[in-house]
Amino acid sequence: MIFQSIDFFNRLNLTSITMKRKDFLKSTGLTALSLPLMKLNAFSTLSSNLKSSQKMPLMFVGHGSPMNAIVQNDFHKKWQSLGLSLPEPQAILVISAHWLTNKSTKVTAMSTPETIHDFGGFPNELFQQQYPAPGSPEMAKLTINQIHSTIVHQDMEWGLDHGTWSVLKPMFPQAKTPVYQLSIDMSKPIQFHFDLGKELKALRSKGVLIIGSGNIVHNLMQLRRHVTYDWAESFDHSIKTFIDKRDFKSVIGFQKLGKVAELAHPSYDHLLPLMYTLGAMDKNESIEYFNDSFDLGAISMRSLLISS
Repeated sequence: MIFQSIDFFNRLNLTSITMKRKDFLKSTGLTALSLPLMKLNAFSTLSSNLKSSQKMPLMFVGHGSPMNAIVQNDFHKKWQSLGLSLPEPQAILVISAHWLTNKSTKVTAMSTPETIHDFGGFPNELFQQQYPAPGSPEMAKLTINQIHSTIVHQDMEWGLDHGTWSVLKPMFPQAKTPVYQLSIDMSKPIQFHFDLGKELKALRSKGVLIIGSGNIVHNLMQLRRHVTYDWAESFDHSIKTFIDKRDFKSVIGFQKLGKVAELAHPSYDHLLPLMYTLGAMDKNESIEYFNDSFDLGAISMRSLLISS
């Protein structure tokens, strides 16, 4: 049951620009002041093309094993029921624990993202699964314009990893809604990811369903059947308590929990999507927990649905 993410650090080489900026502006008839204006106009055009929308809810989903995409267990069934009850999104943005980048933040910007089978050791049936949702170059550009704290690069290679499609396949089986992903820059401090979530918040009023996909406890080296570890339950309970108190500073500082934090997350890639979800939350919104149980002793499937 142990699986690994495909590591795509530093896959793209940036091409150096040989033309001097001044010469470029002169040759195109642009001024330095016109460039920010162009960006603002592009943002306005994209925004105006979107239908007016009520503010979309927000989720953190514990995705666990990719087998949850096809096995009719309680996790799968809850994802199915959520898909029937959620307002219809115009687009879905997923921050998945399985797209990790180094010293860069990227957003998928292709029209037809491929389904990535980024795991090993599972039945052939799982590798045959496809999630043919369209991408959204337009929403990728809108997201890039929404973020000011860091440069976000368009990515034309990644696609939809299992942290995304294993959840969306039961939730939105028609695969008609455009889906795109934002990468997690592992070179940044934890606070960065929470703050970036704040910048994504405005997309919710544009009909975008934002989903952080990871796990509150995730230790693949400690998997066992039938019995949940005490340290796993302790860490899960502490994070829930912090969230209930809206003590997001303590969530961000989870490493202060010491040994239980180290056991819960030997690497904390699966907890970082939670930071984006909490960052995109408004102050007085309600939180509903679902799938609040453990799988294989060391994976918390606890998930959050946040709404006004």
